[in-house]
Amino acid sequence: MLNALLISFAVVFVAELGDKSQLMAMTFAARFKWWVVLLGITAATALTHIASVGIGFALGSAIPTQLITAVAGVSMLVFAFWTWRGDTLSDDESGTADRVTRSVFLAVASAFFLAELGDKTMLATITLTTQHNWFGVWVGSTLGMVAADALAIAVGALLGSRLPERAIAIGATILFFGFGAWLLAEAWPELDGTSRIVTGLVVAVTMIGGGLVVRRAHRAAAAAPSNPEVPEESTPGPGRTALH
Repeated sequence: MLNALLISFAVVFVAELGDKSQLMAMTFAARFKWWVVLLGITAATALTHIASVGIGFALGSAIPTQLITAVAGVSMLVFAFWTWRGDTLSDDESGTADRVTRSVFLAVASAFFLAELGDKTMLATITLTTQHNWFGVWVGSTLGMVAADALAIAVGALLGSRLPERAIAIGATILFFGFGAWLLAEAWPELDGTSRIVTGLVVAVTMIGGGLVVRRAHRAAAAAPSNPEVPEESTPGPGRTALH
């Protein structure tokens, strides 16, 4: 269980770096008491991840171990491209904190619960549960996400600006590629001929498709109009919050 807790903490912490949940945490903490925001994040994360470990436990019981490891490796490659592409808040998500007037705890918890559904941290938790003790994964993944969001709140409060998202995203991407290569290398000797061919094709498609998606996202970002007349510090952009 301890091994599952530590691995899950590390993977989810990395997955959360630069994620939109960190941006939401900074946005809420800029307006409300930081400890209420963290309590809301913790409650939403615990609920989301208990559902994730349930799904992962069911999948782990139905799929051969070597295939689970190969799928986990491919998933880590997907998470790498997902992180490299970057994440921003939608207009609705960025405006959530501005609309909160009552029950900050419930508002934060519900916002984070909805934001995490289908997010890479939820998918990472499902993947981890197929290979490790479910309780350790639940506790570790919950603590990993809360720690990452607490870091975002603390650094945002100290610096008065966003985290250096691009550098963090690159570092997290490298770690995910490393995790993926490690798992695929572990699974490869146990796979039969057909499984190796399928796994190789899936990895190739993932690498090519992921590269194209990232390239398209970066081109779109570069082509986005900017307004140089407005001072940067007074106009928060995508993925950036003004802290007071």
